[in-house]
Amino acid sequence: MYNVFLAIAIGGELLGTTFLKYTEGFTKLWPSLITIVSYSICFYCFAKALEHINLSFAYAIWSGLGIVVSTLVSVFLFKEGVTPAGVFGILLILTGVVILNLFGSPH
Repeated sequence: MYNVFLAIAIGGELLGTTFLKYTEGFTKLWPSLITIVSYSICFYCFAKALEHINLSFAYAIWSGLGIVVSTLVSVFLFKEGVTPAGVFGILLILTGVVILNLFGSPH
């Protein structure tokens, strides 16, 4: 069940981040409300997930998936570019997430 909370937290963060772009500095009402509600759900669910999941594991998964998906949203939805060096950097972050999850905390 706590993995579901983590998944909802990740989804909420990605939705909030995507709509943050649409708020235009919190000058647009509906995107701003969606952003605030999404982040609220995100942090509530992340806190619930942390009741039974190690912080290092949960945050690594959250941030790793967040970086990859937000980059994809940026490229495909907002037509923003990413350089080969940026892709390499993201791969390094994902490698770090995998290493942290496999070897970072005692089980």
